[in-house]
Amino acid sequence: MNVTEIFGCNVFNDEVMKNSLPKEVYRSLRRTIDAGDPLDTSIAGAVAAAMKDWAVSKGATHYTHWFQPLTNLTAEKHDSFIEPSGDKVIMQLTGKSLIVGEPDASSFPSGGSRATYSARGYTAWDPTSPAFVKEGTLYIPTVFVSYTGETLDKKAPLLKSMTALDTQTKRLLKLFGIKCDKIFTTVGPEQEYFLVDEEVFKQRKDLLLTGRTLFGARPARGQELEDHYFGVLRPRIAEFMRDLDETLWSFGILAKTKHNEVAPAQHELAPIFTSTNVAVDDNQLTMEMMKKIAHKHGLACLLHEKPFEGVNGSGKHNNWSLSTDTGINLLEPGEEPENNMRFMLILACVIAAVDKYQGILRASVASAGNDHRLGADEAPPAIISVYLGDQLGALVDSIVLGRQYVPKKAVPGSIGVPESPIFPMDTTDRNRTSPFAFTGNKFEFRMLGSMASVADPNIVLNTIAAEMFSQAVEALENAPDFEKACKLYTERLLKEHYRVIFNYDGYGPDWEPEAERRGLLNNKTTADAVPECFKKENIDVFVRQGVYTEKEAIARANIQLENYVKIINIEARTMLEMAKREIYPAVNAYISDLCATVVAKKSVSDKIVCTADEEIIEKLSVFNEAMMAAVAKLEKDLSEMPKDEGPASMKMAHVVLPDMEEIRRCADNMEKLCSADYWPFPTYTELLYSVR
Repeated sequence: MNVTEIFGCNVFNDEVMKNSLPKEVYRSLRRTIDAGDPLDTSIAGAVAAAMKDWAVSKGATHYTHWFQPLTNLTAEKHDSFIEPSGDKVIMQLTGKSLIVGEPDASSFPSGGSRATYSARGYTAWDPTSPAFVKEGTLYIPTVFVSYTGETLDKKAPLLKSMTALDTQTKRLLKLFGIKCDKIFTTVGPEQEYFLVDEEVFKQRKDLLLTGRTLFGARPARGQELEDHYFGVLRPRIAEFMRDLDETLWSFGILAKTKHNEVAPAQHELAPIFTSTNVAVDDNQLTMEMMKKIAHKHGLACLLHEKPFEGVNGSGKHNNWSLSTDTGINLLEPGEEPENNMRFMLILACVIAAVDKYQGILRASVASAGNDHRLGADEAPPAIISVYLGDQLGALVDSIVLGRQYVPKKAVPGSIGVPESPIFPMDTTDRNRTSPFAFTGNKFEFRMLGSMASVADPNIVLNTIAAEMFSQAVEALENAPDFEKACKLYTERLLKEHYRVIFNYDGYGPDWEPEAERRGLLNNKTTADAVPECFKKENIDVFVRQGVYTEKEAIARANIQLENYVKIINIEARTMLEMAKREIYPAVNAYISDLCATVVAKKSVSDKIVCTADEEIIEKLSVFNEAMMAAVAKLEKDLSEMPKDEGPASMKMAHVVLPDMEEIRRCADNMEKLCSADYWPFPTYTELLYSVR
């Protein structure tokens, strides 16, 4: 296999466009892609014809407008290229069909922004993300809006947030005498996932219906030996990863790194950075391909944030950077950050944005699955904070606290033997417990869940950064002494928002009370986090930057709460079914047979002692009845659910989930006591260690 030959072979990429489009059409389209010029609709016919010819040459018979509704998934409606021509047909894609589609929008989430009977919706071509061919269909990336103009997807507001950041960053750079045509945010989302044997997976109703195990006692061996992380790939896993790499490369996805993660059966794929819009599309396609290719190899890919209790869950680290089209990384501190006025101002603005809008930044990664993960061993706490590292941390401390700043220079490293190469040592360490960490020339937002769309947090990051850049411009653009004003403004921002900087252990017992003293939010559940999105000051920032209307912002928060309630409701009802129809009768059967054994033994001789059997019978009976009492309470609480999303989500978080935890506690204790021959579904040992 020649990687350079297969890379992008299924993508209508720049090389294909250059070879298939008229020169003026190509140049016009590139101006739209590269500089953000408005699309010249007069070129649509030529682009559509070339795109169709290329797709047909790749075996495509259909095309689809590929969009991202508010479900965290993608959506597609396939139309064939055929058009009647006398008694025959021709293959055709018109400019109009390329630019706009009209799917039924009534069955997609709208959060109350439109009536259910209002069915009309539109998909509109996004030329900044390349089309591709998959399984005989040409996929055209699009945005999705309603008949009345509200955005119904994740891509439209993402593009708007990128435009807002582009506009405000260029205004800021103009103060420093820097001109550029385009500002790019680039993202490299690391994707974690689990792989289990598909046949074992199919025997777990909870995994099939909810994506996570609602029951399961911890196995005798978990991740405590720390031997799975970066360990040798098992043959089936290696074959899956090789197949996945080749598939992703054919779609132009920059899959770079693959390895075993910390938990048994857990793995990671990390791509090279690319523009945020394309990175979001690539990640959606990556998750789809992971599941399909896993199936080819007799595996099931689990993307849930916490499929197994007691071992690490899965996240998606969002590496976010900011650059100009002229090649300047605006988050590069340089050799002397203390003298880099532009960098320090941008850094201060980002810190201020994260502090001021911590509520919506936390809400952007809130989900039922991620609530199980945040604050555990593999994820940062639910408290938003910024890690700057040794060098920048000391520099900010000197500004805010008046301490002496001693510049830290990078030094060569060595293990101390002559044969060892000299390697460069960074000026700062990493902090895996920090939600928002500076990592040399970018920020790593570590709170994303593995199933999440990368769009949501990047919409927020782009918007709040644009807002703070805008405020900086307004404060500085008419200053008589710009350098002095810039320095004072930077210092003021750092002092006002110093509370959000935390360069220590986010898992430490002192951090939560310390964060509370600082006035930082600690919204541990989605039900607690999402209400931040309804606050006027948080809605206004989206409105000012042209990302959401007030109606759209409120609708999306409603959808998030509605989705949270639905997911936990599905989990609860699945748990009830498994407890009543599988666990309870299985345990009763074992108790009955064990009782029969005790009776049989004693019938042989009154002197036979059955203490161990009787003790197991007693414990199982107590746990089984306790489980059914908890089942009854859960059923009652579910039957009394409030109608409105806000109260319903709070009840799910603070009443229903504790009910479920009690059912699980009883069941997991019984699993440890019950004979393996009677337990009704595969255990954690079978799930986590069945793939060889």
